[in-house]
Amino acid sequence: MWVPLRTASGAFAAFPAPAAAFFPPVPPVPMLSFSSEQVASVCETLEESGDVERLARFLWSLPVAHPNFLELNKNEAVLRARALVAFHMSNFRELYHILESNRFAKGSHAKLQAMWLEAHYQEAAKLRGRPLGPVDKYRVRKKFPMPRTIWDGEQKTHCFKERTRSLLREWYLQDPYPNPTKKRELAQATGLTPTQVGNWFKNRRQRDRAAAVKNRMQLIQQQSDGKRLDAHKVGTPSDEEDDFDDDDDEAMFESTGADDDGSDSDEARPISDDETETPAKKPNKSEQAPAMELKRRSKASPNTATVRL
Repeated sequence: MWVPLRTASGAFAAFPAPAAAFFPPVPPVPMLSFSSEQVASVCETLEESGDVERLARFLWSLPVAHPNFLELNKNEAVLRARALVAFHMSNFRELYHILESNRFAKGSHAKLQAMWLEAHYQEAAKLRGRPLGPVDKYRVRKKFPMPRTIWDGEQKTHCFKERTRSLLREWYLQDPYPNPTKKRELAQATGLTPTQVGNWFKNRRQRDRAAAVKNRMQLIQQQSDGKRLDAHKVGTPSDEEDDFDDDDDEAMFESTGADDDGSDSDEARPISDDETETPAKKPNKSEQAPAMELKRRSKASPNTATVRL
């Protein structure tokens, strides 16, 4: 093949075209190509290091048309990495979709549950325009329960398992005022800290006192109305109230009233048997007479000269 070229004088001359061997084809730009196992390993390493920014860049660098695209979308390490990136980017819709659509191993539940709750807390705080209190967080948890994909289904209260809660109740029935030694023993048995144990006992005593005052007021009110108090209304707080208070984990953990030295300075001291209240003594007629006479004199007419005793 001849290629016409213009010479210096302007005339065209024919030169043979260069052979194709002199210009080999340009190779394509290399793309990142990892196997599914390699991608999962990199995700786990970056997740453990806490470098979420690098983890996000790595996920974005993966080709969309990966040969093992479906396999990657089912790999737990990759899904967990995607959820972590979505959480830190405040892309909570993507986070919820990942957590609700894929089942995770039990070892990943704690971290994913924390992200689920914190994401809902942040959304609720932004909606309310203020930080959430313990009761607000309780309502958020009730409104948005954790999906079974990241939850074993066992009910929790105060971030405690039901068996831990039962053990605390058993000890409370034996001794509502445990000393520091008993607190440490119970902490070891439940996996809690002595401060958490002390706070649980403190809050339980406060609830029981409040319930006793409420029942006493109801009894007085119904007696004044001539009604009989229903037996089932007298006693400890109802199960619903108790469950509500027991589930308020932040309020319990943040409480600082109970000290490890066993002294609850803000608690009302229990009334001993010799300190029980007794009704005031009713004055007799002889004691009432002078007071009644003074009252009669004050009401008497100014023109009255004498008062008969």
